Amino acid sequence: MGLFSRRRSSTSDASDVPTSDRAAREATVAHLTDFVRTRVGVEAYVEPATNVTQTTVLLVATDGEWTRRRVPDAPTAVKLARALEIPVYDVQRTGYPQRWRDYNERQRIERKRTIV
Repeated sequence: MGLFSRRRSSTSDASDVPTSDRAAREATVAHLTDFVRTRVGVEAYVEPATNVTQTTVLLVATDGEWTRRRVPDAPTAVKLARALEIPVYDVQRTGYPQRWRDYNERQRIERKRTIV
């Protein structure tokens, strides 16, 4: 008897199907492209790999709204930002933009209001 095994249902849903690298890459590029197309003043910030996470690219709009996605490496992130025709920065050199921190603070306050 497997105490730590998980029971699997006999029916398979979409979340059980492994995605291919190509499909994941296309989904990431589509998401980032849509973010750039639907927001104003988007800039890319390349975040280095850590012991816990891969290299990521953080896109930040003028109002501070943001999205983050994993990328294979920093040159790929730079290439992607250039393809999207947006400025790209190394977060280790420039730091995070203040508008990003301000946006996160506004979101935190809003979440706190809805809980209380």
